[in-house]
Order: sequence, then structure tokens, then C-alpha cells
Amino acid sequence: MRQTSPSNEIASVPGGANRPALPPLGRTYASPSPFAGLMRFLRAFWRAVTVNRKVMLGSAIVGVFVLVAIFGPIIIRQNPLAYTTDLVRPPSAAHWLGTNQGGQDVFVQLVVGTRSSLSWALLSGLMVMMISIAVGLVSGYAGGVVDDILSVITNVFLVVPAFPLAIVAVEYFSRSTLTIAIIVALTNWPWGARVLRAQTLSMRSREFVTAARAAGEHTWRIIFLEILPNEIAIVAASFITTTIQVLLAVAALEFLGFGDSAAISWGTMLYDAYFGSALFQGAWWWFAPPGFCIALLGAGLALLNFGIDEVADPRLRQGKRRRQRGRATVAA
Repeated sequence: MRQTSPSNEIASVPGGANRPALPPLGRTYASPSPFAGLMRFLRAFWRAVTVNRKVMLGSAIVGVFVLVAIFGPIIIRQNPLAYTTDLVRPPSAAHWLGTNQGGQDVFVQLVVGTRSSLSWALLSGLMVMMISIAVGLVSGYAGGVVDDILSVITNVFLVVPAFPLAIVAVEYFSRSTLTIAIIVALTNWPWGARVLRAQTLSMRSREFVTAARAAGEHTWRIIFLEILPNEIAIVAASFITTTIQVLLAVAALEFLGFGDSAAISWGTMLYDAYFGSALFQGAWWWFAPPGFCIALLGAGLALLNFGIDEVADPRLRQGKRRRQRGRATVAA
């Protein structure tokens, strides 16, 4: 005679075929791991980073600078402004990137200046992104008088010269990187706002927006939870482009002497190298590292921007595939 398990007996009860079998008695179920959510996030982040070669390379470059900005000043305890008797020494084991005219270690200044230069560029880019999102989406979705008013304000800021205004503001208020970053941010948001407005104008009449409006969704919820997620690629590209512009503008103004002389950044390092006649002394290690870092970080951000464009725009992906097939045909 065949023996049946308790679960089989339950399933054999009339009508039990449509019921799920009960779990055996005494079995315990483990609660979800607290790291499961973190692992899912890391896997999603890895897929996003490796989706495109340009995105992967740009993320690697920017990631290295971010790590240096976070942990560099913590690991290196040396004062970047400390004077020594080793004046204008070339790179050596004691000073990896040599010293400047005051005997200060160039490598220490480069690492410490990474945090200042990168943080101000990212902070200004974040400010520009928030203003562009608010103005562009509200203007494009609301239309009418609201759109006219915001469009006039946008057009006014479009013609404001950022560089001369930053110079005047620094001279009038204070010689600080904060003043430069605020002025550059306030004069760069109209470009992203115009692009987001144009995209929102085409999206506000689409089916999912009409359905959300018919369901009684609040206007702010439609704008920021229905329309904005479909424009993330544009927002990311605008953020990266603005970050590059702010990085170059802040470095240029600090190189001209409008920054805080007591703060260490890549721009102030170039300023000190210029007025210390580093080029005439042949002290390439004094001005080359900060210039190379600015160029490399800008290249990494540009690669991220190009990669995001390729991922978001199907026409760019199709064009890339056609070029690859053409090269394969020629090689064959």
C-alpha cells in the first residue's frame, strides 16, 4: 500500500487540487537578507556602467577622481601650504611630483586640490540641473502665461555673459570659489531648460500623460513622476555638460587670480605656476599635473556624455552598428 505525505493528503481532499499545498510542519523560512537590496542596486549600477564602452571608460576616469577626492586628503596628512627648503625640485622618491618655488609638495597639492575642484564642479552642475528641471518641465507642461513668463526669463539669462559677470561678482563680493560657482551656475541653466521644455511640449499630449490626467493625478506628480523619468537621459547629459563648463570656468578664473589664494585647487596651482615662472625655469612638474588632471577629467565627463547619447538615441546606435558592419566587410 502506497504511503502518502501530509502534503499529498491535503491535495487529495475534494477541491484541494485548486488549492496550494501547505508547507510541511516545522519548516522555517529565512527572512530576506539585509544586503539583498544593496546587491540588486550594485548589479543595476554595474549594468548601467557597462552598457556602453564610452560610458564604462568615462565612469572609470571620473570614479578614480571621485575616490581621490574622498580619500586622498584623509590619507595624506601633510599640509599642502607648508614651506620647505627644497625649492623647485624635480620629481623624486621624497616628492613624487617635485616641489614648487616655495618648497611645497606638488603631489600633495594636486591630491588636496582634487576635492575642491571636483566638488565645486559637481555642486554647480547639480544646481544647474535642478533649476533646468524646474523651469523646463513647468514651462513645457503648463503652457500659456506661465510658459511665456518662464521663456522670457530664460531668454534673458541666455544672453548674460557668464565670464565677465563672474569677474565683476568676485571683485564686488568676495574672492571665493563659491561666488564663481554660483555665477557660473546661474548663467548656465537656460540651455538645459530650453531642451527640457521642448521635450516636455512633445510629451504632455502623449497617452500616459493623458491617462494620468484623466485619473485625477496631481499636476506636480504628473510632471515629476510621469514626464521626468522619460527625460533622464537629457537631464544626465545636461548635468555632465554643465559640470565640464563649470570645471573649466572655475579653473580659468582661478588661473587669472580671481579665486581664493588660501585655498588649494587645480586653478590656483596653475596661477602659482604662472606667476612663479615655472615655464621659464623648466619646472614642467609644477604646471603639467594640474593641467593634465583638468583635461583628463573633462575627457572622462565628455565620454560619459557621448555614451549616454548613444544609449538614449537609437539613431546613434544604428549608425554605430552600420559603421562596425562596414569595417567588418572591408576587413573580410
